[in-house]
Amino acid sequence: MGRHSGGRSLWGAGAAAAGVAVVAAIVTLVMALVQPDPTATTDADEKNRPSTSMSADSTSVSPTPTPTPTPTPPPGVTLAFAGDVHFTGRTETLLLDPAGAFGPIADTLSAADIAMVNLETAITVRGAEEPKEFHFRAPPTALDALAAAGVDVASLANNHAVDYGPTGLEDTLAVIAQGGLPIVGVGADAASAYAPYRTEVRGTGISFFGISQVQDRTYAAWTATDNSPGIASTADRGRLVDGVAAATAAGDVVIVYVHWGIEGDPCPTEEMASLATDLAAAGADAIVGTHAHLLLGAGYLDAPGSSAYVAYGLGNFVWWRSRASSDDTGVLTLTVENGVVVGAEFTPALIDAAGRPQPVSGAETAAKQSAFADLGGCTGLLDAPTTR
Repeated sequence: MGRHSGGRSLWGAGAAAAGVAVVAAIVTLVMALVQPDPTATTDADEKNRPSTSMSADSTSVSPTPTPTPTPTPPPGVTLAFAGDVHFTGRTETLLLDPAGAFGPIADTLSAADIAMVNLETAITVRGAEEPKEFHFRAPPTALDALAAAGVDVASLANNHAVDYGPTGLEDTLAVIAQGGLPIVGVGADAASAYAPYRTEVRGTGISFFGISQVQDRTYAAWTATDNSPGIASTADRGRLVDGVAAATAAGDVVIVYVHWGIEGDPCPTEEMASLATDLAAAGADAIVGTHAHLLLGAGYLDAPGSSAYVAYGLGNFVWWRSRASSDDTGVLTLTVENGVVVGAEFTPALIDAAGRPQPVSGAETAAKQSAFADLGGCTGLLDAPTTR
């Protein structure tokens, strides 16, 4: 009896195990039916799957291209110009305070991206006077005064840069070599005297040249050569024209500051007009002049294949002698866009008893601006360029 009872127990356990196995098998089968093999595909799958190839007669749909943004043109560059500057006689004491030597007109110069003047003096306190009537010199602090007023470059290509002979010229070149303020129009040899000062303003390259056309003793005795120091003058006109053409070919805006004309003559000479035409044809964008001690007319000059803005005379600026006829002065500010002078604004001033330019105001401003515009009548210049 005991054996039969034990046998039924073993059988019961085996039957239970078998039952569990059967149930497990059924569950597995059901799961297989409910969740098919993910790697298997059906006709429906193949039908609904996106095709990776197009038939020969199907139409290709290209994505809409993103438009290339139009580049923003660089903002205009402003260039300010003023006339003859020196520190002698009544203007010598202005250097006791170099930071304030120019007075309030410095605000107009500083507002431009680049400002330029003609520095009509040797930079020295030594040397013997050259055999001529007038002699101008100033200590190195003259350059400090220019820089404090917002001047960025000056020309010494004029008839007073070598008033104190070889010693004065040696001192002048030594001061320039210290790099306090860029100077053009004078150098240890012709290569440096005729070389431009080049700078960039917001990606626009600008080259500034200085040249003298005043044919006096300085022109005859102190024009720089390949082997001797001096000023840049039109005695070697071809070198200047070639330099302007090279700077133009390099893509620069080209400025030429010229010392020229006849003292007291309010109209340009044929010699001045000829030089301006040659410079414009070589690619100069603006030609600015001084020497006559008067304001002269300004406007556009068309030359073969190009045009330039020409201001024949900006008169005195910081000046030793008081004359009612030559006290009118001011700052000419040009706006350049895409390499072209597109605007000109004249800020008038009067030279005061200390020899310093004082801006005018109110109705006097408009009157003097109108008078400056009227000076163009004898120049043959245009109100707008016809050649770009």
